[in-house]
Amino acid sequence: MLSIIGFVTILAIVLFLLSGKMSPIISLITIPILGALLAGFSIAEIGLFFDEGIAKVISVVIMFIFAILYFGIMQDAGLFDPIINKVIKISKGNIVAVAVGTVIIGAIAHLDGSGASTFLITIPALLPLYKRLKMNPYLLLLLVGTSASIMNMVPWAGPIGRVGSVLGMDPTELWRPLIPLQIIALILLMGLAFFLGLREKRRIEKLNEKLVVSSDQLEAAAALDVTDDDVAPTKDTTLARPKLLWVNLLLTLGLIAMLVWGILPAGFIFMIALSIALPLNYPKVDDQMDRIKAHAPNALLMAAIILAAGSFLGILGGSGMLDALATDLVTLLPAFIIPYLHLIIGFFGAPFELILNTDAYYFALLPVVEQIVTSYGVESTSAAYAMVIGNIIGTFISPFSPALWLALGLAGLEMGKHIRYSFFWIWGFSVVLLIIAIVIGIV
Repeated sequence: MLSIIGFVTILAIVLFLLSGKMSPIISLITIPILGALLAGFSIAEIGLFFDEGIAKVISVVIMFIFAILYFGIMQDAGLFDPIINKVIKISKGNIVAVAVGTVIIGAIAHLDGSGASTFLITIPALLPLYKRLKMNPYLLLLLVGTSASIMNMVPWAGPIGRVGSVLGMDPTELWRPLIPLQIIALILLMGLAFFLGLREKRRIEKLNEKLVVSSDQLEAAAALDVTDDDVAPTKDTTLARPKLLWVNLLLTLGLIAMLVWGILPAGFIFMIALSIALPLNYPKVDDQMDRIKAHAPNALLMAAIILAAGSFLGILGGSGMLDALATDLVTLLPAFIIPYLHLIIGFFGAPFELILNTDAYYFALLPVVEQIVTSYGVESTSAAYAMVIGNIIGTFISPFSPALWLALGLAGLEMGKHIRYSFFWIWGFSVVLLIIAIVIGIV
């Protein structure tokens, strides 16, 4: 009975998350409470389960709040603008170079872990260039989205934070083994961008051959010159601090080094960095508060979701629903599949993005799979890595991603065409990364 209630509870949460009729915060809080009451637990017992769940995620919440604030301020101060502008300038007019440069720009823009800000920076900057060169704008979305997905493995981005809350681990500890994979993934993506750029170049050449154009038009097309006005993103330049570029860069590099070193908790590191960055870039107290208010919505939304997930996991774990569900599933699945269930789910991670949103995948599916495979000797982290690597690359083909809808709106593109253009490239890329992770021992 306990496993049935647990299954119905998880299924109800997944359905509500998919339907969009209930926010993740409300569904993660209310439905497990109803499930626990139905299972016969008292309000006092549910309160204890809640305390246990919140205790496991509070460090993740602290890190998220201050990480999003810190990187938001670095974006405001213009830390990444010179690198992005340089890449645009170097790749101007060369189709293959533009494709490869898009990967680099996407990775840099996504250092703050926010998909919305990544697309707000990259789409206005690169779309005029793509249009002038007659490049397919869906290629722009594919490359930026995949590059951002690779960078989504950083601990202050959503997926690893969710995994940390599920496993009760520091996201920074989960991230460190993924750093080599991120580097390999970006190199592979630049290789894929090179190939797709060549393909795009041949397509454009064939298109030009079919067009009957005047000599004046040919001369204009051959120039392929893009002005700075064409590629300049719309941004409040009054917030930029170009004179503090190197200071901000050193501060950020020091922060990342401290995260990798692991001598201090990640949340504490971001607290210290934020307390330095704010007065350094914005000495006036009013300006500091304005910057915090500007980025607080993103920070508090993610913090609220993680806290709600802590409540959900605390209740399902403390009540024994997860254990019962995992035990009963083992009896139903073929024995030879069970030890490899995390790999099978990871292999289909990208397709799962089309039917499950991020919260449903990490808060409903991951805990059950992890509970099952660990009973067969698979480490929790190995199970989590397999599911993360297989799924994370597909982040920005999901119709459940609000940031993707923003990107489509900025570029004037359609969701269906984007999925058709990008899906198999992204799925193939995720499978290759999963195989690499197995070979180098991450999974």
